[in-house]
Amino acid sequence: MALAENDQSIVNDVASQLPALEKRVRELELSRMLSGEQDRSDAIVSISPGAGGIDAQDWAEMLMRMYLRWCERKGFKTEIINLQPGDDAGIKDVAFTVSGPYAYGFLRAENGVHRLIRISPFDSNARRHTGFAAVLVTPDLGETSDVVEIKPEDLKVDTYRSGGAGGQHINKTESAIRLTHLPTGIVVACQSERSQHKNRSTAMKMLAGRLFEKARQEREAAFAKNYTSNQMAISFGSQVRSYTLQPYTLVKDERTEHKVSNAQGVLDGDLDEFIEAYLLKAAGERDTPDKKETN
Repeated sequence: MALAENDQSIVNDVASQLPALEKRVRELELSRMLSGEQDRSDAIVSISPGAGGIDAQDWAEMLMRMYLRWCERKGFKTEIINLQPGDDAGIKDVAFTVSGPYAYGFLRAENGVHRLIRISPFDSNARRHTGFAAVLVTPDLGETSDVVEIKPEDLKVDTYRSGGAGGQHINKTESAIRLTHLPTGIVVACQSERSQHKNRSTAMKMLAGRLFEKARQEREAAFAKNYTSNQMAISFGSQVRSYTLQPYTLVKDERTEHKVSNAQGVLDGDLDEFIEAYLLKAAGERDTPDKKETN
């Protein structure tokens, strides 16, 4: 209307209001996407290599770097609580905490199996290889939680000497803790602290988070097929996202169809587009009534 009347002052006034309106719409959209009961919580991220041998272990380490970079961009605090290096390269297992507003709400979008396709640096014939790694994100429910009940009789507790760097004290005492939840078979471990008590406390938080995530995924049929009692099937056909580095570069999320060609940017922590696409889709599915109920 202002343009029709050639009133530039009104056009400028409307244009000046757009940033505030866009910010408000973004806040409302974010509140809709992150409305889960634990979305505001800190997160615990675990990464495990699957099919692919040494390439899978190297891929797991690349994923760890990607998420740590993303957390750094967000201003989130991270702490590695369990790390097992690979025999020749990469890692066998890693778990780290992420502290920041809505850390779990954002990172739960990353749950699932991630696939890497590239020319293997470990193949002397420079052939293309595929590696798989599973990412499991759980909320940090604290040392004591009313959300998940863990009975002492359901736990098997093992202590062992920590491996890797950490000094003589860590390596010479059995400060590391491994907890096995007998009813589900879920296993968690922590070796980041010199104190066995502190490691047990952290391991209990990890276990509570995994039990919460297991229950959540069982309630949501779309996620339940990707979960077993201990970890997801980490092989072909189970991936939620594929990262292709050769013969072309492309990162594609199999759940949302969102894709970008700047694979290196994604591996450097540029994940916001993928996370938001997933959260928007999940929020839309949650808010849409079942077709059977509407008929």
